Amino acid sequence: MLKTIRTNPLLNDRIEVTESRLRLQTLIRLRWVAVFGQIAAVLFVYLGLGFNLPLLECVTAIGIAALFNLALQIYFPPSKRLLSIPAMVMLAFDLLQLSILLYLTGGLQNPFSLLLVVPVAVSASTQPIRITIAVGTLAVLCASVLLAFHMPLPWLSADLQELPLLYKTGIWTALVCCIIFMGTYATRTAQENRKMSDALAATELVLAREQKLSALDGLAAAAAHELGTPLSTIALVATELERDVPKDSPLYEDVQLLRSQAARCREILGSLTANTEEQDAMYSQMSIGHLIEEVIEPYRIFDKTIEVVLFPVQSKNGKSATEPVISRNAGLMYALTNLVENAIDYARSKVVITGRWANDSIKIAITDDGPGIAPQIIRHLGEPYVTTRPRLAEKEFDGESEGMGLGFFIAKTLLERVGGNLTLKNKTPPATGAIIEINLRRDRLERATPYTLPIQ
Repeated sequence: MLKTIRTNPLLNDRIEVTESRLRLQTLIRLRWVAVFGQIAAVLFVYLGLGFNLPLLECVTAIGIAALFNLALQIYFPPSKRLLSIPAMVMLAFDLLQLSILLYLTGGLQNPFSLLLVVPVAVSASTQPIRITIAVGTLAVLCASVLLAFHMPLPWLSADLQELPLLYKTGIWTALVCCIIFMGTYATRTAQENRKMSDALAATELVLAREQKLSALDGLAAAAAHELGTPLSTIALVATELERDVPKDSPLYEDVQLLRSQAARCREILGSLTANTEEQDAMYSQMSIGHLIEEVIEPYRIFDKTIEVVLFPVQSKNGKSATEPVISRNAGLMYALTNLVENAIDYARSKVVITGRWANDSIKIAITDDGPGIAPQIIRHLGEPYVTTRPRLAEKEFDGESEGMGLGFFIAKTLLERVGGNLTLKNKTPPATGAIIEINLRRDRLERATPYTLPIQ
């Protein structure tokens, strides 16, 4: 039972293939770290440990990477965002350059062979899955080649320059497993972060729309104030014209009409300003019953019955708490509207909304008599892009697709922002339907101010 936002799956697929979240500046900085690290490692092994290695060839391979990086830094702005294919080419370059260094220094016997995982992890965190698969495949091929072909490992004794094939095969297996695991883990984590970011952005857009509607009263008062001066001038000029124009003139009736309409406009603006001031305190405060009635009012026209039950929870001393009067909150109202709308969508004939309150809490339950929610879905509700809606792409031909499942996520997020939480369950068989229980802190809502968007 969750409200959905529709999207086009073909558009999503196209975005997934080309979208890249990797800035060129980030890749350049990572490559500079790699270049300086490679230089330090080579010089330490050659000069510090005194091992014999092909120094010229190693320095040449590192110098090519440095020159390539320098050219990118000169010819492209730091803010440039790489498309997927150029990003894949650059990550492949890093893999090949590292593989050449490993070939010159012992292949997979070199402890630094583990760094073959790094380009795969970078791709998995920033690129679509197809690009990551390509980079991971190249990394496995490089490791396979280094298993069979490489120069001797630099060492003090010539007798220890070659490890047994079985041991090197074990290193290769561990490296391939690490590439697969890191690639899969980073890809899933990045996808979840992107989904959460997009869902939160959708939530902020919804709240922005609600705030614009709530701000109309203030705009009306401002308009009345600004229009007061020009209308006074029009009324003054019309009065003077009425005095100067003869009564038998054909313009006299027009001047009278102009003055009367100007007076009428001033009366309208005056009443508008007065109503705004009178309604300000009333409009900004509302009881729980008023809140629920305002939420369900647009859905009274449907053929499904909406029943509202309100009652206080008696305390231990037998006294009942007074009905809370809370501050109007656009986020809370939108969350409740979202949940009520979905209950009506899934209900067969009736929706019951129960409001209870105590001295420190407010509980609202939304119950429908629909089919309920599948157990495999109910555990994941609250995560973005989880939906119980059917796949509409197979049934409709208007370009719409299945719901994205953002409705319940948005409602849950908005309730948490006012200090509330919700739980979702099905009715006990043989009864059918879903029950949403919303728990709110009374003290926080009574002193709360209307929700405002954070400044970005």
